[in-house]
Amino acid sequence: MVMRLTPPVMCSVQLVTDVVEERKNGKNAKYFSDIASEWRQRVQDYITHSGSPASVPRWPAIEPKKKSFLNLYLHPAVGSAQGIALAEMRRSYQLNYCPACGEPGTPNTLDHYLPKTLYAHFCVTPLNLFPMCDACQQLKGTKTGDAANPKFFIHPYFDVFVADQVIELSVRPPYNTPTFSLGSRQDMTAPQRALVECHVRELDIDNRFGNYFVEQHRRLLRQVDALKRSHQDVRVVLTSFRDSAAISGANVWDHIFYAATVADANFMDYLQNQDFPPFL
Repeated sequence: MVMRLTPPVMCSVQLVTDVVEERKNGKNAKYFSDIASEWRQRVQDYITHSGSPASVPRWPAIEPKKKSFLNLYLHPAVGSAQGIALAEMRRSYQLNYCPACGEPGTPNTLDHYLPKTLYAHFCVTPLNLFPMCDACQQLKGTKTGDAANPKFFIHPYFDVFVADQVIELSVRPPYNTPTFSLGSRQDMTAPQRALVECHVRELDIDNRFGNYFVEQHRRLLRQVDALKRSHQDVRVVLTSFRDSAAISGANVWDHIFYAATVADANFMDYLQNQDFPPFL
């Protein structure tokens, strides 16, 4: 459901210096020159605090000039420092899943971990940008957290624990028409589990996974039926499906599904030894 990504290679603090330097002869030269030091420090604070909205305050003083910041992202000049950085990030992440939710498909946009409308000074900060599918971006919106949970979303660069599987799928009988539940792994720390649960809730991953689960279960029955008719070892083949899916990531939906299937002794017994319904 959530993935750890390799951080961008470009330096987020240096990019501020480069952006300011490129504006030294423009109409906003003095403004950007005057705020350069504080801007760099705020980007450094973002890095120090891993982008956590609970520890990274907004910058009210730049609100009158917010449009100038947003234009750095929305309308980067050809060959500009931020334009090159953004283009490189879009090229470097060739994914076949959304790193925010794990759903199959190529994410077609960059999302701002801290929303650009609230934190305009981070709108071109590489460590504040990562690929995301349209559904996740719409659900995330400008949310960051609340009083009970000051951080709603897993950070793909800083929350390194999501390199491991953090979501578990439970499949409940009857196995011809099963139901399911998603939960955070019990062996994580309490703060990690709370963050995962917030992330799943705010991106509506439970409900979105439902349609996938129904279709994937049908596909599984067809796959297993074909395996049994050709006298192949069901467990060996499904284990290979699980391991192949894990190459994309431990929390992509295909891996979550096959990992749960292989680990469930009762489900595997049904798949290996029971007759399937005729609607295959």
